[in-house]
Amino acid sequence: MWNWTMRTWTSPAKLRLKGIIGMNRRNIRYIGRYNNRRLYPLVDDKLKTKLLAQEYGITSPALIGTVATQFGVKHLNDILRGHAGFVIKPAKGSGGKGILVIDRVENDAFVKPSGARLTLQDVERHASNILSGLYSLGGSPDVAVVEALINFDERLAEYTYEGVPDIRVIVFLGYPVMAMMRLSTAASDGKANLHQGAVGVGLDIATGTAIRGVQFDRTRLDHPDTGHELASLHIPDWHTLLLLAAGCYEMTGLGYLGTDVVLDRDHGPMLLELNARPGLAIQMANGEGLRRRLDLIERQPSGVSPEERVAFAQHHFARRSELEASAGSIAEAV
Repeated sequence: MWNWTMRTWTSPAKLRLKGIIGMNRRNIRYIGRYNNRRLYPLVDDKLKTKLLAQEYGITSPALIGTVATQFGVKHLNDILRGHAGFVIKPAKGSGGKGILVIDRVENDAFVKPSGARLTLQDVERHASNILSGLYSLGGSPDVAVVEALINFDERLAEYTYEGVPDIRVIVFLGYPVMAMMRLSTAASDGKANLHQGAVGVGLDIATGTAIRGVQFDRTRLDHPDTGHELASLHIPDWHTLLLLAAGCYEMTGLGYLGTDVVLDRDHGPMLLELNARPGLAIQMANGEGLRRRLDLIERQPSGVSPEERVAFAQHHFARRSELEASAGSIAEAV
């Protein structure tokens, strides 16, 4: 197996030594053991997740409306009227597929963050495709969810390109164990998806500061489009964000969970969506495996409050930034 960080070949034994977990262990040891399948619909369906979050008092982007039938597509303009910006997404989509972001409406044109202009017919066609299951898991019929546009926290504007970055936090038995920020790029078409070319930045659980950056499995010190260095990245309202993520354990009952959070300028951290089968690229972004952290959490008693769980994680999983060390080495070489 090729190790992009060291530019050398590595072995499964070396990966195990670093605590890296693979798909099989994730599926059997953690997802299979701690995630009851009957609870999956709570997170696989974004509309159900949003309604559940409202019930538990967890902040999420406001729901403007839904379209559940092809007949309803013709009334989409009535739902959108009066909203300067909005997001249309499939309730059962995955991997960022099928998400349409409209930054503003000018006259009769719907303008995307890239500046591309769509007609009402384009937007209706997109909603119709969502209903037909074009973007849903397994191609099953779906529902188009219309959400209010996130008022992006401008303190992070230099770290992203034509898109809103999000923070993925892996929560195990209610403890936030590892986190990364996903920064959209031109390669990812403004979407915060690592497989499409977004930059992943590992975050120190203790402070919310950047540890390490990667793009296409290669170490990255700056954003490829804005040119801004990543070492100075620090997530505002970090403690509040961790409490929100930790609270999703009680909300869903799922023991191994990926929480995706965005930062709103007015409302702070907001829950975007949840994932019962979160990917493992977060280990690459952090330069560290999950196994040691998960093993430690399994030894902790049950019945601990979210506040105590967050404090435990911040104490035990603190990390030093590798970005600062790398930037210093480069500066010395120059």
